[in-house]
Amino acid sequence: MAKELGRLLTAMITPFKADLSVDHAAAERLAAMLVADGSDGVVVSGTTGESPALSDDEKIELVRVIRKAIPRATVVAGTGSNDTHHSVKLSERAMKAGADALLAVVPYYNKPPQEGMYQHFKAISEVGPTIMYNIQGRTAINMTAATTLRCAELPGIVGVKEASGDIDQMGLVSAGKPSGFNIWSGDDSFTLPLMAVGGYGVICVVSHIAGRSMKRMIEAYLEADNETARRIHLGVLPVIRTLMTTAANPVPVKSALNAMGFPAGPFRLPLVPLTDDQLSSVMKVIDDAGSLITLKTGLKVA
Repeated sequence: MAKELGRLLTAMITPFKADLSVDHAAAERLAAMLVADGSDGVVVSGTTGESPALSDDEKIELVRVIRKAIPRATVVAGTGSNDTHHSVKLSERAMKAGADALLAVVPYYNKPPQEGMYQHFKAISEVGPTIMYNIQGRTAINMTAATTLRCAELPGIVGVKEASGDIDQMGLVSAGKPSGFNIWSGDDSFTLPLMAVGGYGVICVVSHIAGRSMKRMIEAYLEADNETARRIHLGVLPVIRTLMTTAANPVPVKSALNAMGFPAGPFRLPLVPLTDDQLSSVMKVIDDAGSLITLKTGLKVA
């Protein structure tokens, strides 16, 4: 039986040192902190982890060190690209390095037909448990509900990270999915609405600083405590919005972590830090969220 991956997975940033090398010690510390703050595990080398600027060797080494840092939690490796052969080979290395599952994005730039998407995910899923990632805003093409459900019948496909922004599409996938196929929100703000139409959880960014709040919101919904779930959703929503709209992810969340005392480090080009005015605005929204920001004290602990 496949490992239960968890409802709350943090799409983890990749900390860098001043010389732009990967800071493995900071990555280990952050992964452990995230799990302690409510995450069931982490996604390594996803969009939030600046995956386009990481080499294959860096991605695999991150899987290894994070696996050691959180031995009982889930480690999902971002291994998708717009080259199926490359994705398969990287996936093989990630599984050997200790990943529990793979996260593979719809191929970007190529704009493949739906059949191409199916064959792409089929090939990757033969390597290990695979979560597909549908995000038209970054790939330029949407994977339809019909293709998602077709892929869902493949034994190695365990779910989809849905960031289409289309709740109707998510509902159609939920209505037709087989047992054991899970839908994670790829947009933090869609977590509660998606769960209301049959979604499973979220692959999350705001959980870097509000993990316990996001965990409690999910638990409250499952307990039919809709008032608590709604209160947390509405309270965290301004933070989610500022992290997603001030600049492209992961610039706001990584800048905020640095400002809060965690050594997230610089960005690799072409990403650049927030301006002083942008950072001030983001930090005000975070400060206004008060106790919903559950990791703000822990970030300063050595």
